[in-house]
Amino acid sequence: MTLTVRQKIFVCMGLLVFIIGGVHAVTKQAYMESLFDQYRKEEISTAYLNAPPGEQIEHLKTYVSGKMRKFELGNWFFFIATGLFASLWISGVLTIPLRKLVAAIERVAQGDLDVNVPVKSKDEYGKVIRTFNDMTLRLREAEDARRRLVADVAHELRTPLSIMQLKLENAQQAGQSVPPEMLLRLHDEVIRLGLLVEDLHVLSLAEAGRLALDCKPLDLSARLEQIVDDMNVEAEENGLEMCFSSNTRPVTVMADARRMTQVFINLLTNAVRYTSEGGKVSVVIEDQVWDQNALYVCVSVIDSGIGIPADELAHLFDRFYRVEKARSRHTGGTGLGLSIAHHLVRAHGGFIRVVSEPGQGTTFSVFLPVHTR
Repeated sequence: MTLTVRQKIFVCMGLLVFIIGGVHAVTKQAYMESLFDQYRKEEISTAYLNAPPGEQIEHLKTYVSGKMRKFELGNWFFFIATGLFASLWISGVLTIPLRKLVAAIERVAQGDLDVNVPVKSKDEYGKVIRTFNDMTLRLREAEDARRRLVADVAHELRTPLSIMQLKLENAQQAGQSVPPEMLLRLHDEVIRLGLLVEDLHVLSLAEAGRLALDCKPLDLSARLEQIVDDMNVEAEENGLEMCFSSNTRPVTVMADARRMTQVFINLLTNAVRYTSEGGKVSVVIEDQVWDQNALYVCVSVIDSGIGIPADELAHLFDRFYRVEKARSRHTGGTGLGLSIAHHLVRAHGGFIRVVSEPGQGTTFSVFLPVHTR
């Protein structure tokens, strides 16, 4: 049985009281026996035996009372000192985990996040220590994510800025007028920078829960049909077949039409990008899907592409994360699309699931709450 800290204190203090009480009773009994032996040897004489019984009792009472007062006074000092020492020892033993935790907290306050306090009990101290260890783990992960974010943003911004700087410097050194094709290239890089900054802005707002959504009843099946129509041009250019199917129409959800369009364009763009020529991309919508006692609309984007390794799936929705084979800037994008889609769907009260195997394709399933009129 696991004892709480309060129960441990109660048990320890109970044992202390029991031990002190037992020692007191035993020593008092032994002292009383020695006291009567001493009285018999020192005080019982012919005069005492010839005295009336009343005087004998008074004499015995006076003798015993005087001796017992000294005994009780000595006992009081002894047991108070013993009790204080025992209480100090017990409190020291019981607060050892707390002192270790305080030392660890001070290290964290100084910036050392590589702190892990051993959990040696299952009481409240153990729970607090486990919570503290979990907190420091999350802090380390957040710090690692912050460093990766800064490095990734710097990397993503550096490339277009370097290209623009190089082109402008070459034009300046040549002393010639800037040709239109160079201006177009510079304009492309400016657009790329603008899109990156806008994506980061949307993502930061969504993560902070401050993204404003214009939610209205939306016929999701009609909107998806239009998106698939628009994306079909890019799919045909890549030699892919793209199709849309729905088990019922209309399928109505409460959503921001612009943000939902952004979500599915991101998913379809990825599907087209990572599916080889001759492959197929399908969009399937179902309007009555139960998950954990809640009713959702489920939109699945299914491709027959290269697939994703199992160890990569947990990181798909991280900022700037790109699967190893897709690290190339020309094929992998900035790595923000899935993270933005994930947070936009969460902002609508839904979630995204992904199922994939290398070489077998990938399925992204977007679950959105059903709109009830």
